[in-house]
Amino acid sequence: MTELSRREALAAGALASLATALPAWAQVAKPAGAAWDLTELYPDEAAWDAARKGALAALPGIAKYKGRLGESAQVLAEALVLQSDIGRTIARVYTYVSLKGDEDVRVAAWQEKQAQAIDLYTAFGEATAWFAPEILTVGKSKVDGFIAANSALQSRFDFYLANIVRQAEHTLSPEGEALLAGAGAPLQAPGDISGQLRSSDIPWPTIKLSDGNQVRLDSQGYTLNRDAPNRTDRKAVFDAFWEAHGKFQNSFGATYNAKVKSDIFYAKARKYPTSLASALSGSNVPEAVYRTLVAETNKGLPQLHRYFELRRRMLKLPDIGYWDIYPPLVSLDRPFSLDQMRTLTLEAVKPLGTDYQARLAKATAAKWMDPWPREGKRPGAYMNPGAFDVHPYLLLNLSEKYDGLSTYAHEWGHALHSLLANAAQPYDKADYPIFLAEIASTLNEQLLVAHMLKGAKTKEEKLFYLGQQMENFRGTFFRQTMFAEFELKAHDLAEAGEGLSGRRFTDVYSNLLKRYHGPNMKLEAAYANEWAFIPHFYNSFYVYQYATCIAAATYFTQAILKGGPKERDNYLSVLKAGGSDYPVDILKRAGLDMASPAPYQALVASFKDTLDQAEALLG
Repeated sequence: MTELSRREALAAGALASLATALPAWAQVAKPAGAAWDLTELYPDEAAWDAARKGALAALPGIAKYKGRLGESAQVLAEALVLQSDIGRTIARVYTYVSLKGDEDVRVAAWQEKQAQAIDLYTAFGEATAWFAPEILTVGKSKVDGFIAANSALQSRFDFYLANIVRQAEHTLSPEGEALLAGAGAPLQAPGDISGQLRSSDIPWPTIKLSDGNQVRLDSQGYTLNRDAPNRTDRKAVFDAFWEAHGKFQNSFGATYNAKVKSDIFYAKARKYPTSLASALSGSNVPEAVYRTLVAETNKGLPQLHRYFELRRRMLKLPDIGYWDIYPPLVSLDRPFSLDQMRTLTLEAVKPLGTDYQARLAKATAAKWMDPWPREGKRPGAYMNPGAFDVHPYLLLNLSEKYDGLSTYAHEWGHALHSLLANAAQPYDKADYPIFLAEIASTLNEQLLVAHMLKGAKTKEEKLFYLGQQMENFRGTFFRQTMFAEFELKAHDLAEAGEGLSGRRFTDVYSNLLKRYHGPNMKLEAAYANEWAFIPHFYNSFYVYQYATCIAAATYFTQAILKGGPKERDNYLSVLKAGGSDYPVDILKRAGLDMASPAPYQALVASFKDTLDQAEALLG
């Protein structure tokens, strides 16, 4: 028996025991308090505060290297190690206090301590802001020579240094960088103002549903009622909600126009040709990725239109309206306990190999997760990877329906990504960018759907899981690309000197709604005000990454399910790479060129196959 196979056998044995024996803490359905164990970060609040104060006291020590980074490879390495070590401690400090604060957002003391941690991050940024400009004064050839001469620079900081040198022409003087940093807060105002409008200032309408209930259609009321069983109710919800946005079209137009202009300001200040080039530069993503995504998605729109017709048919509607896109195609009454979520997820990821399963089994048996909703707890779901030296933590608010199971598999996909990257990379190269982040989570969701389909006993159950997959493709690929195309058109118009207003944004969005949803989709004019509802537009050129990630995940999922160990290991190499290289290059080494049509064509083909299966079941 070789060493490798012995390890695989041990991993398989560990999986078998862990999967069948869930620890006692996890068998408690819904504990009164948080279920995770944060003492692994710090044993108590005093230890946390001591670490915070220690990091704050260490910051002035960074200044002794200012003006000396070009002295020698040894001095440069010492300075970067110090910066890294302090940053590592600060990340752990912030992770602990943010998790504690999210356990109960009503506790002011933790909000105050979180503010202290944020202040510590700010102080760290100020203490190290001179690094990049000074490294650039050292020059590429000298930096390359330092890297070749020093093992720490080679193993930990080579990519960091190369990335600074790459962006030399877009890096300003220390004074210029400080000026841009200072402009950050006021230039966030457009997003803050639009958020305030949505949260407090718009007089949201109240409507009466067919069951007699009165519902206030703020953002939460809209989300809760847009899939109402009664079709007349759904249309009334859509009409009232989007008409309310339309009454503030000019205000939202002013805030978004200001955001677009701030993006143009940053691009010009850093000498980029366009706002898109500026936004993509940080992760060195070619513009061809963005533009190819938009082009190939448009080519795939006939399949999306086909899905809307299938939705009309399955819901037994005489026609299809925009208000009909959210109701579930098939209901599934099956509940899932936490134990079942764990077991099903472990079974679903079997194609990723025994090592992946064993890591997941060990992690899900430990107290790394706070799974259930409770009063005062932060809503939503996330995986926090901030404590490199400990392990990820997961905050979830699970339901006992399939969406809870899917969320469980999704967030643990993020956690395994972090575990694999941390095991394979040093701290300085482990943190992966957003461009890669949603691949691991979305791939786990797709493996889960494939596993559930395989075990489905009835036609209705199969249609439910196929419906989940189709909605993932619609919502995460086509809808996010539509958003990305809207952002691109808005910035293109501004950069061409066109005048922009709320009316102009509504016209652009209206044309996109009609094109993406097809000639048979009924759309009221007010629905084009939806652009004012999307807060992601104030984080420019961000949402396209949801679409690229689900495309990459679909590509890898199909390769893994149809292939063998080679395809599995090829995918896992992406997770293990962490942030050791530019994300597009990491994927390219795994055989996936995100600037080419291939990943987007693979998703459209998978969407078509899913539609084929659903139509075959319907007969």
